[in-house]
Amino acid sequence: MTFLAALPILVILFLMLVLRWGASRAGAWGYATAFLLAVLIFDAGVDAVLYAHLRALFLSLDVLLIIWGAYLLYRVVDEAKALQTLGAALSHLTADRGMQALIIGWAFAAFLQGAGGFGVPVAVTAPILLGLGFDPLTAVVIPSVGHGWAVTFGSFGSSFRALMAATGLESHVLAPDAARFLAFSALLTGPMIAYLADGRQGLRRLLLKSLLIGGTMGGVMYIVAAVADLWNLGAFVGGLSGLLIGVGVARWGRARRGSEEGPSRGQVGVALSAYGVLVALTVLILLLPPVKETLGKVAIQIHFPETVTGRGFVMPAGDSRPIRLFTHAGSILLYTSLIAAWIYRRAGLYSDGAGRRMLRATVKGVRSSTLSILEMMTMAMLMQQSGMTETLARGLVESVGVAFPVFSPWLGALGAFMTGSNTNSNVVFAALQMRTAELLGYAVPPILAAQTAGAALASVAAPTKVVVGASTGGMAGKEGEVMRRLIGSVVLLVLFISLLTALAIWA
Repeated sequence: MTFLAALPILVILFLMLVLRWGASRAGAWGYATAFLLAVLIFDAGVDAVLYAHLRALFLSLDVLLIIWGAYLLYRVVDEAKALQTLGAALSHLTADRGMQALIIGWAFAAFLQGAGGFGVPVAVTAPILLGLGFDPLTAVVIPSVGHGWAVTFGSFGSSFRALMAATGLESHVLAPDAARFLAFSALLTGPMIAYLADGRQGLRRLLLKSLLIGGTMGGVMYIVAAVADLWNLGAFVGGLSGLLIGVGVARWGRARRGSEEGPSRGQVGVALSAYGVLVALTVLILLLPPVKETLGKVAIQIHFPETVTGRGFVMPAGDSRPIRLFTHAGSILLYTSLIAAWIYRRAGLYSDGAGRRMLRATVKGVRSSTLSILEMMTMAMLMQQSGMTETLARGLVESVGVAFPVFSPWLGALGAFMTGSNTNSNVVFAALQMRTAELLGYAVPPILAAQTAGAALASVAAPTKVVVGASTGGMAGKEGEVMRRLIGSVVLLVLFISLLTALAIWA
């Protein structure tokens, strides 16, 4: 039965890794497999199947609101050429090859992941590094490695929201361990970037500076996501803090480029205005109790009754996580997008037809991810509601046993590699990881932190992401070279998460 319980996941693995199908196409087959197994083998009744679909729809909406809002904001900013302005400003800071990599390929890439994600960090920064004299392979690999630590709390927390949705646990339970693991990953990533950029010489020369920038980014992300519970801003503010420290370090070192031409401070300020609005609105709506309480009154919540399969598996009754329509992270992103579009239009940065282009690009850009999340969330809920997840968890307990914490990050990494997404990996594997930890008597938060951290760090090497980066970095058609160069860094980082997980569980 364990093999049959794992079959929907194995189907997706085969279709994506062997046949190289996209996530939405493979997700449909994974869903169909889970549906047939739930009904024919695990004896799930009509009620169990119906509520699995309803739960999946509700949980998907919770995640998709953020994805839609984040992508809309990205299109609003990109239409104004704001990202190009920021990139041009950063490229004039220093002539030091290693510092260029740390600032642009690491801190700026992490900031872009926090502010949007969806392949944007590599797509934007690789051409900048290429223009600074980096070879195409290095120009793609550096930002790929550089933004991995920011993925879970990036895209305004869409992957972390998926972790919450799939497990039913609150942010204050999940965020501390996840933020801690990823903060330490940020610290390790800096020296790796210095080495990738300039070899051992760059590593020796920039070790302390990279630790300073990484410690700042990781520490700020932890404070924002875990202490302040503003998890949707964790990577964004963390990356921004790294940018500020990196710029300060570059200026202090006086290793400046010969040409001082670049965007003015006013132009940079306008380019950053969208993100200033986002921070201001988030603080206003989520940190001021009167505003939060007033806007938070309008919510959608569903009660799911208990279901029992023909095999006796009981899914307890319970309420869904409420979706508060006016304080949801997706709503805040929508407010920000509207205000930012008004600012950019007043600044004369939009041409005729900009609104239509942004909306069309948003619909086109989120179509595939929307479909894949709906399919994979429904698959995961069918597995959970029918007892497949329980069966698979017990199989893992028997086969891996007490060593499970060491393997946990690799399960998350596998999910991200096969789906191209930290979010999808959390949707598919988070409930399984949680149940396995419970059966073994281990603390759940560190195991789920391992799941999402492993997924975040490995997602950068997923074929779907590599294709996006290679297309803008001069490596189109050579994606295999990029993946081979990435794999060593990814394995090292996931091994590091295995170590942190072992220490968290057993130390």
